[in-house]
Amino acid sequence: MADPRPTTIAAAPAAAGAADDAAWERLRALTAARIGLARSGASLATGPMLELRLAHARARDAVHAPLDEARLRTDLAALGWPVLAVSSAVRDRTQYLMRPDLGRQLAPDATTVLANHAAGGHDVALVITDGLSARAVERHGPPLLAALLRQLRADGWRIAPLTLVRQGRVAVGDAVAQLLRARMVVVLIGERPGLSAPDSMGVYLTWQPGPRTTDANRNCISNIRPEGIDPAEAALKVMHLLRAMRARELSGVALKDETERLLIDDNGTRDD
Repeated sequence: MADPRPTTIAAAPAAAGAADDAAWERLRALTAARIGLARSGASLATGPMLELRLAHARARDAVHAPLDEARLRTDLAALGWPVLAVSSAVRDRTQYLMRPDLGRQLAPDATTVLANHAAGGHDVALVITDGLSARAVERHGPPLLAALLRQLRADGWRIAPLTLVRQGRVAVGDAVAQLLRARMVVVLIGERPGLSAPDSMGVYLTWQPGPRTTDANRNCISNIRPEGIDPAEAALKVMHLLRAMRARELSGVALKDETERLLIDDNGTRDD
């Protein structure tokens, strides 16, 4: 009589494997993170490995891709607000990646361009710069600014001309705000690309920026993209923070983002 045990032992792992695969599939539907990847021995299987390399290539391309300045200026001009274009002190993309300090400074000729628009001062300066992902600000900057400008105008804020800075870092907004005589600055910048998001944009808000401003003095809204924080929702967060900054005359670690409470109704569910 044949021993039935080999058949039984072989069937059990197969069933368990199918159940595991189904469980991982349900979890993958909830996140863009790479979880439960198939393996071949001690290494990733060919499919996941190729997908990982493609994501890495897209992230590298995003870092090196040049800003389509003409197109972005056209999109910004369509918002119905003046647009200025200046450059940081960076010479080229290689220097931008090697010398972050130069990306925080404005080119010498930017001083005159901005100072000519400082008369009377402003409540807020809106700065757009490519950062580490030009694609991010090209895609998500105009829709966020469209929603934000509507709210700022409705509230009667004094808004400086939109300022597009080529190859800038976050702190370049401090110099822009000083030259435009703005009490607050909002910097839209392309964030460092990740393996699941090569086009993520960040927004940094600062009250009374100056040469001694540190990162602790800023508020940040990160991961702005349709798959993260939608630009329209990000505009609501920015406006809420700006109002709080003006009322309390501070920003940074002392000012908390409480906008999630505005999106939650009394029953504890999101009011979408």
